[in-house]
Amino acid sequence: MDQYTLNLIVVGLSFALYIGIAIYSRAGTTGEFYAANRGVHPVMNGMATAADWMSAASFISMAGLIASVGYDNSTYLMGWTGGYVLLAMLLAPYLRKFGKFTVPEFIGDRFYSRTARIVAVVCLIVVSVTYVIGQMTGVGVTFARFLETDTTTGLLIGSAIVFLYAVFGGMKGITYTQVAQYVVLILAYTIPAIFISLQLTGNPLPMFGLFSEHTASGQPLLSTLDQIVTDLGFNQYTGSTDSMLNIVLFTMSLMIGTAGLPHVIIRFFTVPKVSDARWSAGWALVFIAILYLTAPAVGAMARLNLIETIYPGNGAVEETALVYEDRPEWMRNWETTGLLTFNDLNGDGRIQFYNANNAAYAETATQRGWQGNELTVNNDIMVLANPEIANLPGWVIALVAAGGLAAALSTAAGLLLAIASAISHDLIKSVFKPDISEKGELLAARVAMAGAIALATWLGLNPPGFAAQTVALAFGLAAATIFPALMMGIFSKRINSSGAIAGMLVGLITTCAYVFAYKGFLFIPETNILPDNPAGWIFGISPASFGTIGAILNFAVAYFVSNATEAPPREIQDLVESVRTPRGASAALDH
Repeated sequence: MDQYTLNLIVVGLSFALYIGIAIYSRAGTTGEFYAANRGVHPVMNGMATAADWMSAASFISMAGLIASVGYDNSTYLMGWTGGYVLLAMLLAPYLRKFGKFTVPEFIGDRFYSRTARIVAVVCLIVVSVTYVIGQMTGVGVTFARFLETDTTTGLLIGSAIVFLYAVFGGMKGITYTQVAQYVVLILAYTIPAIFISLQLTGNPLPMFGLFSEHTASGQPLLSTLDQIVTDLGFNQYTGSTDSMLNIVLFTMSLMIGTAGLPHVIIRFFTVPKVSDARWSAGWALVFIAILYLTAPAVGAMARLNLIETIYPGNGAVEETALVYEDRPEWMRNWETTGLLTFNDLNGDGRIQFYNANNAAYAETATQRGWQGNELTVNNDIMVLANPEIANLPGWVIALVAAGGLAAALSTAAGLLLAIASAISHDLIKSVFKPDISEKGELLAARVAMAGAIALATWLGLNPPGFAAQTVALAFGLAAATIFPALMMGIFSKRINSSGAIAGMLVGLITTCAYVFAYKGFLFIPETNILPDNPAGWIFGISPASFGTIGAILNFAVAYFVSNATEAPPREIQDLVESVRTPRGASAALDH
């Protein structure tokens, strides 16, 4: 059986499974649509949360980023994992205790303000729409390569699948679909990693194989990789080049951004009890850890395999560079997607892959007859191409295709549900048409979901920037807007509506302004007004790290405005006190 047919069968079976689950668990009430009727077991909710969380960024991009940079990008692992600890300890049980359906509903009721609710809706939509762009991009990349379609067709197929199980199933359908998607994506991620770890080190556990001896060289795998990349002018793989300030700020931004992501938070509204919310976060960490402990090994081994493919001999690299016409089939396949390109700058017919931006390496490159880096590899293909690079069986490659789509679609569904819930429940039901019937609200939720899917598809077809940029901005915005409002809403009785509104607006505006000033408006090339380099950054703070500064500004503005204005009403202060009391859980209140 050829690889295309195998890919089609495996991906088709996974899609059939998702649709079947959605039909079986179709939502019939707003409670089922928004919160799965609060009947999800903590273990299943933890698995669904893990799938909701492990997006295309985690499955496709994270290991690619680690592969291209090395140690410095371990901040992604630390930040994202730490975010779940914050969720489990500081947010999940208290938000479940409050007994609402959505994040804006909590903010609107806690800060006793319709305006606060609307501002929260705006922040939620901006964060979710920004994040969903990366997921739709991941869908397009996976379809384009493995099902041999163009990106547009792939996006339309992916959107149709999400439409079928998200519009009709709501949170109920999405939850059980995400459980299935977790199983698919974790198998797709770990099985190839086990094969490759065995090939390179003889150790079947990738997380230990990373620190084992490289079979071919007889020295530790990381030492071999360090030697190879430095010989090509790249930074040492296990070294660090970023400033400690940016490492700390970026890690913190990812942590509090994770804790503030609305599509993750609403998962904790689906469990029966307050204690279940905390247990759900704990189980989610367990399920996420399986992938996150594997990712560093996948990144390092993918980088090693790629370079050894380009320089297959044991002699001098200038003499053993791969002849372009002899390139393996996987390179030819990825070239058709445009995510891998070759430009023979010196006309020798060989592929030169090195760090042409390293001024200290220029003399060495000249001596070797190189005139520039000739191979451009998009980071997003490293995980997807890794099984092909390692010549793994066809069924493994097909499984990776299904896993990449499962990761992207599971998170996209969660984000779209958060958007739809905010529009139907927090705007239509709570602001514009309070007397709408439950049937009418359910219809509005489904229409909003369909509209959100259409918008996400359009943005996927016309992305303002590549996946890593848009996802980083989403985390920064969540950190600067939603997380501070939730924290202050739970742990401070003094913060009032004026302070919360001012804080969220300041966090949203300053973060967007700072990022777009350096990266360009909506990441459109050449629209930046400041040079995007460490010398041009204010106090050396990178745009990706600014979410932490935005959060600090949010906290500060909310505190000063609240203390300069009237304290919240006594009933609100009593409400905050009751939310923090670790006993019982109120039923969901549908306003």
